Amino acid sequence: MTFETSRIRNVSLAGHGGTGKTTLFEHLLFAGGAITKAESVESGKTLSDYTPEEIERKISVHATMAHIERDGVKITLFDTPGSADFTGDVILSFRAAEFALLTVDARSGVQIEMLKLWRNLDSRNKPRGIFVTRLNDERTNFKKTLADIKEKLRIEPVPFTLPILGEDASYRGVIDVLSGKAFFVQKGALEKEGELPLALQKELAAAKERIIEAAADGNDALMEQYLETNTLNDADIYKGLVEALAANKFVPAFAGDALLNSGLLPFLDFAVKICPSPLNAQDLAVDAREQGMRHEVVLDPEKPLAALVIKTAYDQFSGKLSWIKIICGRLSADSEIYNCTDHKKERIGKLYICQGKKLEEVPELYAGDIGIISKSASSKTNDTITAAESTCVFVPLRLPEPVHSVAVNALAKKDDDKLGELLVRAAEEDKTFRYAFNAETKETVISGMGELHVTIILDKIKTNQKIEVETHIPRVAYRETITKKAGAEYTHKKQTGGHGQYGKVMLEIAPLPRGEHYQFINAIFGGAIPKSYMPGVEKGVLEGMANGVMAGYPVVDVAVKIIDGKYHPVDSSELSFKLAGRNAFKEAMKLANPTLLEPIQNLTVFVESKYLGDVMSDLSSKRGRILGQNSSGGIEEIRAQVPQAELLRYSIDLRSITSGTGSFSVDFAHYAPISGRIADDVIKEAAAFRVQEAEE
Repeated sequence: MTFETSRIRNVSLAGHGGTGKTTLFEHLLFAGGAITKAESVESGKTLSDYTPEEIERKISVHATMAHIERDGVKITLFDTPGSADFTGDVILSFRAAEFALLTVDARSGVQIEMLKLWRNLDSRNKPRGIFVTRLNDERTNFKKTLADIKEKLRIEPVPFTLPILGEDASYRGVIDVLSGKAFFVQKGALEKEGELPLALQKELAAAKERIIEAAADGNDALMEQYLETNTLNDADIYKGLVEALAANKFVPAFAGDALLNSGLLPFLDFAVKICPSPLNAQDLAVDAREQGMRHEVVLDPEKPLAALVIKTAYDQFSGKLSWIKIICGRLSADSEIYNCTDHKKERIGKLYICQGKKLEEVPELYAGDIGIISKSASSKTNDTITAAESTCVFVPLRLPEPVHSVAVNALAKKDDDKLGELLVRAAEEDKTFRYAFNAETKETVISGMGELHVTIILDKIKTNQKIEVETHIPRVAYRETITKKAGAEYTHKKQTGGHGQYGKVMLEIAPLPRGEHYQFINAIFGGAIPKSYMPGVEKGVLEGMANGVMAGYPVVDVAVKIIDGKYHPVDSSELSFKLAGRNAFKEAMKLANPTLLEPIQNLTVFVESKYLGDVMSDLSSKRGRILGQNSSGGIEEIRAQVPQAELLRYSIDLRSITSGTGSFSVDFAHYAPISGRIADDVIKEAAAFRVQEAEE
């Protein structure tokens, strides 16, 4: 069926790994009638974890979509990975969904990935809720979990369901606070409505009052009415909750245990009646005619088609699949579209929505809906699709930088080209995975969000394509620079019988501030070197800067001033002055106290408090400089700057130190000088590499 915008709800399930997202996803689909039986993660038969790597490792690796139809409303659910290694698919689901439901394991409370996801949602001002899972465990307590959420996330969650406990404190079900109905666990079946326990009447009344307060925040008129009467009628409560949640003014909290099918029906009713519809949402775009200024685009089914490709996937049967979020208008099957990013027209064929890996054909998609185009020739992740040519494109997904890199090559030389094609495809499917050939280090380097991320991609290539791959730590791209002024001259002179070669260059070099790279100044007066030869001199200088005099690394942050020279009217040429310029630069650099520079990374680490000392000690041993530290409810955020050479295996080191619970992000900061033993080791390694390269 096709659903109009007002009857669409998009919900992203996210949270720390192991908090029960896939189980909740599976059982919500069962409760909503989309599947006839809910399978366990251990069985390898869940709707969302269907790829071989997910079945084998019992974790989610990719985002999966499925939908439920309830009371004439389509609820699209995303099941997303919990590991930081696969955060890209979580972020695309946040972009596509109008509401995020984050799972918190009642046994563990708020964990590191949950905190990071919360900050990401804060940056988007995205409406969200919390589902507290595994309340059937006797060690859990819903109120304590809410207190932990309050402390670590600094919010006041508003409970929409409350757990029902038996006399022996065993978990029996939940109360839907809005309706006042009690839903009891039925072994092997859906929860069933029953009589409300009298002992919970007072707690229910207090929870209902908090919901009314949240609804009053929906708009000024409701707040005024609430202050006058101290209550709101049911219609106004729902109206206020819809408006307040769309504006991200409160965070609803739900109690439940998905394995027992408990707490599911109240949430589905909440999704239908209160979750933001796409009509309350907007997206960001830039217009080339407005010098790249950003502006908000309100989702509108009445405007011409505008859509964003949020994901690219490849299926062995269906081929290339482009996941697409319709922002404005509607998209029909067998229609012509315009790719504003690539400036290409294309006629698409069939349109689909999906239940896990199963595709379901639909005639059209309305604004707010998320569907799939198959075998599109031009569509790629982050592309903007419109009905006609447009200068407006949607802002790309805000994805984190990869943190773990390895150099790769095929064991069999004949497989190198095929391996490259497969890695390019992997990078197209997953925008947090990078593939590039580093001409400076002569290595093919792949980068991902962690060791597991990279390993799974390489294992998939090995299994499916029978290509054996070897990996090693990539070489660091060092730089060279100078620390004082110096001058030199060089005369290139060669007599070959006919026209010879002659050029003389005298130059001075001086250090520039870090990051300014290069300046070329022609300070010659009187025509000592004709202007026609000056481009040759500069080419020579740039060639000299490509390979420094210490270890052969590129030279940066140098000002070069040409102060004098000499030419011959017959033997001089641009080549002669290029060679003279290159060698004059080399000679001057030797006299300018050259030094090595190494790349420094900004590092942000998230760890539990008990690991803080070990992590700080490890960073100190890695020559790290601590910039700051924040604490939030037992989770520590450490900001530091650390040499890139010390972080090449940091994903492995941090996992070892924190028993797999730590997380981090990195980005380039600047280059900094190195000397002494460290510099000597870099020079030796560079020399050994050049010998190896010459032998090959």
